[in-house]
Parts: sequence; C-alpha cells; structure tokens
Amino acid sequence: MFTLVASISCSVAVSVLLKIARSRQIDVAQAIAFNYVMAVTLTVLLLNPDPQGFIHNPTTPYWVVIALGLLLPSIFLVMAKAVKHAGIVLSDAAQRLSLIIPLIAAVLIFGESLQGFKLLGILLGLAALWCLTLGSKQVDSSPHPHAMHWLLGVWVGYGVIDVLFKQLAKSGAAFSSSLLITFSLAGVLLFIWLLSQKVTWRLRNLYAGLLLGLLNFGNIYFYIRAHQQFPDNPTLVFSAMNIGVICVGTVIGAIAFKEKLSRSSLLGIGLAICAIIALVPR
Repeated sequence: MFTLVASISCSVAVSVLLKIARSRQIDVAQAIAFNYVMAVTLTVLLLNPDPQGFIHNPTTPYWVVIALGLLLPSIFLVMAKAVKHAGIVLSDAAQRLSLIIPLIAAVLIFGESLQGFKLLGILLGLAALWCLTLGSKQVDSSPHPHAMHWLLGVWVGYGVIDVLFKQLAKSGAAFSSSLLITFSLAGVLLFIWLLSQKVTWRLRNLYAGLLLGLLNFGNIYFYIRAHQQFPDNPTLVFSAMNIGVICVGTVIGAIAFKEKLSRSSLLGIGLAICAIIALVPR
C-alpha cells in the first residue's frame, strides 16, 4: 500500500502547489511545460531507460505511449477551457466522477470480477464522490452554452488517462522507457503550443515548474508501480487513488486554506474511508 499512499501524497502536493501558484501570479501553463523537463530528467537519472531496447521490443506499447503523450498536455488545455466556460466546481466534479470510466474498464478490458466487498467498495466510493461534489460551497452561475462539451472532455480525458496508465504498467521492462517517451512527447507538444501563443517567459514559472515536475514524477511513478503491485486488482488502485486524493485534498483545504467543510463533505469523507477499507484485498 506504500505505493498508493506515496502517489496520493504527491498528487495532493501537486494540487496544493497549483493552488498556491495561481495566488502568486505564476503562469500554470509554463509551469506545467517545465514540469516535463524535470520529469524527463528524473526518468533518465533514476530509472535508466533504454530507448533502443524500447524501440526494438515487440511488446512495446507504442499506442499507449503516444496516446498519453498527446492526452497529458491536452487535458490541461481542456480543463482550462472547462473552468473558463463552466466554472471551477463543475469542472472539478467532472474530473472526480471520471473514476467511473476506469472502473468500467477494470471489468470490460482487464477482466476483473466485481463481487462482494469490491462491489460494495465501488458503490460506497461513487456515493462518496457524489457527496464531496455536493459539498462544495461555491456556485457557478450562467455557464457558457457549450460548457457541457468541455465538461465531457474533462470527464472522458481523465478517465481514459487512468486506463492508459494501467496499460502502461503492464509494459514490464519497457516501463522506464515508456515514461521517458511519454514525458518527452507531452513536453514538446506543450512547449510548441506556448510558443505559438507568444507567451512572455518568466523565471519564477521555471522554478515552479521544476518543483511541480518533481512531485508529478513521483505521482505518476508510484501510481504505475501501484498497478504493478496489484495487477489483478485495478479497481483498488483506481478507486483508492481518486478517492484518497479527494479526501486528503478536502482536509488540507480545510486546514491550510480555511475552506469550510459542509455536512455533505464530511459524509463523503466517511464513505470514502469505508470504500477503501472494502476494496483492500483479503
């Protein structure tokens, strides 16, 4: 379970950093671009990837790597559009509820059987997500007419990324090389987009991006390792990761940023804890 706890911790730290970044006038797009520079560097230094072996390996998951390389920077742009046209609350809810997609994939693609405590855990998890979503105190008024299109993009995008990371975890020896190519492709695409926007580069965005990259690398690395640790129980990883991040993030928001917790939020946290307990392998 250490890998799951480590991944959740890194993911929450990423969210906290992005929240602080906006208040410090840091360009999040630039920070995310530089985050991939750090992620690539850490992959090379710590994981010793073998790109040549990756290319010549017949089991190399090319389509997964390319899809992730395209989706990782794209989902950032889609999320930005969703926040702009639909508001933060609805966009956040769409991201949270994307858990439904990998849970369906666990059954249809990865052949997992959902019975007993697993089924109970999933139902409790979805109820927890719903309560946490309802628990938000913010209300977004007058959403854009095309807001649902962007919200759908957020929901599908994050759900598909979760499924692709599970597929990447199955690549075995090509794991480190897959990460290297994924991070490199994502970074190149985002830098191309930023250059096309003719942005003004700031040194503080570089520093924020390097720290973000350290945390994001840890998040993705431990998340994939968790899938490798529980190869026959993707539901546990999908659910524990999503629910854990939301619960820990909610508590930190209340403690560090003085965000109020409604009764729905507290109920959601309680249900989430019960869901994770039910999903733990026996």
